[in-house]
Amino acid sequence: MSVDVAVVRVFTDERGRHGNPLGIVAGDAVAQPDRQSLARELGFSETIFVDHDGGRQASATIFTPEVELPFAGHPTVGLSWWLGASGTPIDTLVVPAGEVTIGYGDGTTSVRARADWAPQFSMHKLASVDDVESAGPSNFPNGHHYVWAWIDAEDEAIRARMFATEMGIAEDEATGAAAVRITESLGHGLRIDQGRGSRLFTEYLGDGWVHLSGRTVLDTPLTVR
Repeated sequence: MSVDVAVVRVFTDERGRHGNPLGIVAGDAVAQPDRQSLARELGFSETIFVDHDGGRQASATIFTPEVELPFAGHPTVGLSWWLGASGTPIDTLVVPAGEVTIGYGDGTTSVRARADWAPQFSMHKLASVDDVESAGPSNFPNGHHYVWAWIDAEDEAIRARMFATEMGIAEDEATGAAAVRITESLGHGLRIDQGRGSRLFTEYLGDGWVHLSGRTVLDTPLTVR
């Protein structure tokens, strides 16, 4: 049996470049016990499986190549954009961690989520953007590591990279969950440049809640047989 996989790139720059690829699969196409193996075969940093009847609420599960996640940023933003672009926008996305509130507007898609839904990351504040650029997965072999430095502290802009070999991700192009975590830690919103040129935006809402947004574009779909 073949499985159709929609593909989008999440957290692109203003010209639709870069972004983190995401696989989107209908939940009824793949049984729960088989989802991890499909995510591993696809090889995206995350693949999301969605159940949606066309209404204003959907539910989903999220897998890296190695583990299932209760919440992640780039899959929830990317799926919500894709549903909206398909003519069925949603207000709420239910994931194992809880109910994610969705927003659309100004060319971006946003999610409202709690920082404690995200995986724990070891945060490494480096002295300069050059130090971030010179880091690599071999420097951070275990755990989930978020490496960052200020581009402009007054402008609340940072340069970041994320390494998570235990999740099967040598380096993530754009990491919404880590963006949510660091925003809660710093207590204010951020513009984040990550990976090769991806861009994420956050706003701290207080009491552990964070607003995460970015741009998404459609990429080439796949069929897995």
